Order: sequence, then C-alpha cells, then structure tokens
Amino acid sequence: MSDLLLELLNTTPVVEGVQTELLDGRWMRDHAAGNQTVADARRLRDDLQRVVRGEVAPTVLASYLRGATRTPAVADDGITWTLNADWPARMVLAWGELQADMPGRLRPCANDECRLFLLDRSRSGTGRWCSMSECGNRMKARRHYSRARRNG
Repeated sequence: MSDLLLELLNTTPVVEGVQTELLDGRWMRDHAAGNQTVADARRLRDDLQRVVRGEVAPTVLASYLRGATRTPAVADDGITWTLNADWPARMVLAWGELQADMPGRLRPCANDECRLFLLDRSRSGTGRWCSMSECGNRMKARRHYSRARRNG
C-alpha cells in the first residue's frame, strides 16, 4: 500500500518546468481507486501532499477515515481482522502505517523545483532526492558551481 500512496503523491510532477497533473480517470482505473471522483481523489492527494510537506497538521486527514472499521472474526488459528474502508481511508491508513513504521522517511524531494516525494528506504535514512540520477545530480552540480563562483 505504501507504493500506491507514493504513486498518488507523485501525480503532480514538474515536466519541463511546468507542474503537470497526472491524476485523471485513467490513473484512477489503473490504480483501483474505486468509485471516487477525480476531484475527490485530487483533494485527498493535495491534503496528503500538504501533510507530508509539513504545511498543515495531519488532522486534516481525519475526515477521510469516517466510516472505516476493523471487524474481528474467530478462525481456527485465532482472531482475524477485516478492514472495511474505502480507497481514501486506505490511503490515509497507508500514510499512518508509514509514519508509525518508518517515521520521517516519507518526504518531499529536497530539490525545491521538484514536486515529487520519496520513501527513503536507505539504512541511514539520509535520502534527499526522488532520483539521484535526476534531482540529486542537479542539486550537487548547482552546489559545486555555486562554490566555484564564490571561490573563483
């Protein structure tokens, strides 16, 4: 579920300097978004992006959890739980699980011109860019050229 959450967050990439909208009906069908409207999915995505960026408190996500329940059932090997939640609630729950299991590892790319997010799975937890080959190299080159101009 964390991969789907990351894909949702990354539906507003910057392409050739312009923020692009990838979240449409086709994306929703391809990602089993249920019967959500595109507008509702975009609102959820925007709220999740703002929370991950630290622009708003996570409490803005509370409304997406209304109606979500876990139901226990007795099985031969103990108790099993069934989650009854729509797609928006599942996305918020995926965010919550990441916060609990990998605190601080879901973050925006450190390139201010990039609108993508990353899930830092590195051992050290120091990943900063959505892509080392794209944003990482660009940012390192900028720092190098900036230092060279100051020192030269």
